[in-house]
Amino acid sequence: MARIDVIMPQMGESIAEGTVSRWLKKVGDSVKRDEPIFEISTDKVDAEIPSPSAGVLMEIIVGEGQTVAVNTVVARLETDAAVAAAAPAATTPAPAAEVVVASTPAPVAVSSTPAPAAPAPVASASTGSLEDRLRTKSSPLVRKIAAEFGVEIASLAGSGIAGRVTKKDLDAFLASRQAGGAPAASVAGASMYAPAGVESHGPLPTPWPGDVVEPMSKMRRLTSEHMHIARRVAAHVTTFWEIDLTRVARIRHSLRRDFEAQTGQKLTYMPFILQAVSAQLKRHPVLNAAVAGNDIIYRKQINLGIAVALEPTGLIVPVLKRADELSLTGLSRGVNDLAARARGKKLSPTEVQDATFTISNPGTFGSITGTPIIPVGTTAILCLGAIEKRPKVVTGPDGEDTIAIRTCCYFSLSFDHKVVDGADADRFMRDLKTALESVSETNG
Repeated sequence: MARIDVIMPQMGESIAEGTVSRWLKKVGDSVKRDEPIFEISTDKVDAEIPSPSAGVLMEIIVGEGQTVAVNTVVARLETDAAVAAAAPAATTPAPAAEVVVASTPAPVAVSSTPAPAAPAPVASASTGSLEDRLRTKSSPLVRKIAAEFGVEIASLAGSGIAGRVTKKDLDAFLASRQAGGAPAASVAGASMYAPAGVESHGPLPTPWPGDVVEPMSKMRRLTSEHMHIARRVAAHVTTFWEIDLTRVARIRHSLRRDFEAQTGQKLTYMPFILQAVSAQLKRHPVLNAAVAGNDIIYRKQINLGIAVALEPTGLIVPVLKRADELSLTGLSRGVNDLAARARGKKLSPTEVQDATFTISNPGTFGSITGTPIIPVGTTAILCLGAIEKRPKVVTGPDGEDTIAIRTCCYFSLSFDHKVVDGADADRFMRDLKTALESVSETNG
């Protein structure tokens, strides 16, 4: 008899907990080594977790929707098939249930969920106990909000694992402080630069008879939180440009058949755009920067985040590292690979971190343009609208104007006006426009 513990993995150095979002196997199922057995969500990435060994899934300890500390035992495997066959069936914890509003004006009942499993001890090279580390470190999102509002995390009583301060705890404290009920000792250096409260959202909507109420997924909650803080920390301004991609379209058409035969990759417009963006970020470093208090960090690496829509809902931004060092072929392979693995939930935590500039492409859905939100830790994001043919007035060599059919696209750039002036943003866009409108086959 050989029982093997399946633990909650640590998906990145700063991550202290994870949520079991879905079990891919049920109690009694046989599993192969490295076969995915459950999915997790963290504040960095969703991922499928492989089995540490071949065997039979004997016990599921942590149910769907539960959040536990890293290294917590979430399930147990039995590697001896004979022992597994003779063992009594274990009970699987029930996931959180969907809430449905009754058709009559009766109170809405919410199914209870099992209590989280106690966290297992975590070995750490840092000083202090796990409880101390969790309380003071908290999540990156909570730390950022606390820093913005001048709150000492260690002074708060947390309701999370081992007393960890959660976003809910912090929101409650900020609301209390706004109402004048928070202790002064909990506020570090509150001033005109650290707002004394949070935004008011008015009364919460209530469900009507027949409505369906379901909790946000882990990814949706995190996306909501990230977007909310991103809007607070950056002074958003957006500039709009129309770019003529006719030359890119012609070169793509001439290269497409040979390119796809040689590489097995589809040649889209995206690699041409990534190549031009990378070149212009070198010329305009403030667009490839980060703000740290009163300092500006000019990044030497050019790591391009590419927003990928997930089905049925959700968004993730895998990062193409050192994009400026890649050829057209390398960019095409890199983008296609990241997008495919993002949709298949095969990304590692490092592949969604350290973007220095982001590109969103709602044009694939037909959107003409947009005003995207700047990811925290960067100063700009580029939005690509639909690429389509339009009638344009073109001036010929002799100065005569004619109407021609051109392949065009609206690009919009949202930038942080705290550090990026309008002139800086428009110079970057002017040079990007020039580069794409004068691209040649030798560029790749």
